[in-house]
Amino acid sequence: MHSSFTSFNPDELSDFARYYGFHYDIADPVTLVRDALIDMERGLRGQSSSLPMIPTYLSPVSHVPPGKAVIALDAGGTNLRAALVRFNETGKAVAESSKKIPMPGTQGQLSAEQFFDAIAEVAAPLIEKAGNPGMANTIEGIGFTFSYPMKITKEADGILMAFSKEVDAPDVIGKSIGQGLRDALARKKVQVPDRIVLLNDTVATLLSGLAAIPPDGGLRQGADQYGVARGPVIGFILGTGFNTAYPEKSIPKIGFASESAPQIVVCEAGTFSHRYMGILDKEYDGLTKNPGAYTLEKVSSGAYLGPLTFHILKQAIRDGLLKFKKSDEFLRWPTLQTRDLNGFMHAPLSAQGPIGELFGLDEGDALASFVYLTSIVTERAALFSAAMVAAAVERIGAYNPFAPVRIAVEGTTYMIYQGMRTALESWLHTMLASGKPHPYIIAPVEQASLFGAAVAALS
Repeated sequence: MHSSFTSFNPDELSDFARYYGFHYDIADPVTLVRDALIDMERGLRGQSSSLPMIPTYLSPVSHVPPGKAVIALDAGGTNLRAALVRFNETGKAVAESSKKIPMPGTQGQLSAEQFFDAIAEVAAPLIEKAGNPGMANTIEGIGFTFSYPMKITKEADGILMAFSKEVDAPDVIGKSIGQGLRDALARKKVQVPDRIVLLNDTVATLLSGLAAIPPDGGLRQGADQYGVARGPVIGFILGTGFNTAYPEKSIPKIGFASESAPQIVVCEAGTFSHRYMGILDKEYDGLTKNPGAYTLEKVSSGAYLGPLTFHILKQAIRDGLLKFKKSDEFLRWPTLQTRDLNGFMHAPLSAQGPIGELFGLDEGDALASFVYLTSIVTERAALFSAAMVAAAVERIGAYNPFAPVRIAVEGTTYMIYQGMRTALESWLHTMLASGKPHPYIIAPVEQASLFGAAVAALS
């Protein structure tokens, strides 16, 4: 039995989205970017702003010299990864030796000394290998991507503010991560490199783009006889969370100003307080653990897209706009995870999985309405995400067609969430071609946290 789709009404569904304030056409792209730029400026000046604009005291290297060897460390939620990384003749990072262990503190409580000793245990053999005969002399430094909240110091160390619940090492909170590792290596009688640089995952994504994306973004052909400088790089994460980082020439709140050596700033873009919060957005926000915070992240990132869409779809059922026999069963679900919604959206006609099984084979019209409303939510998420990236590109203000801004992207929501990448890149092009074109290239980067840490050791 096949559905006729006779009661599928896209106009009515779009009006529902506008009434509740979540249709993407309510938001003006130019205004969104302008609002973001104003909040960025306020944050850089230390004024009241939804964007904290965190200085990193790191300048991106303009050129990664070949032959340099560094140690890269990446502390994530589950694992600690370490690698001896060398940069080849094109500046691309190549891991020569690597090791992975469970993140210290995830297998039982550790003291601060035990925590740092565990990290040193992984790093020490790599440092010693780099100094062996036949290898390059000593390493240039250690880059350490530490994906937990830190306050970055002027020495590019990081003072830990909090651990997520998986890591049980309370004594480490308030301590300097770089100094702790330095002391632990000294206890092991290992030669400690001069530079230990701490960074977060967004900065690592930016720095990995320096090594992974061609300096011309692949736009130039043949040899460059003019010696054109390389284009700047932006780091953009759209996964479970959402963030951007870019090189900034002026940070008044810390008295920083440099045209030639800009400093990387982390926007904390997910906290941006936009003017387009709809009725259902506000309702959903009130159900989260931190109402009023991370308002942009809650409409665009993987942690929230599924539950937010679920909240919207339930309203459509209650309003009688979305009708199917098992709608009461759907309303009783405790939540809808983003990964489950994405899995369904990749093959909605297959009638598979928990969502697919809700719809009878004679209910294609309801299925189409469900998919249509979900796609509106996705389209708006893409628009808001693109606006924050466009604001960073505008802030840099680079227009050389031979040196495009390179946007390095990491995150599963960007890569695999149904409809996201295409929509986001379309919105971004529209925004950055408005008025005068901004030359740019956007590209995903692999192992960004590890290879970004490697570049940080040279930054």
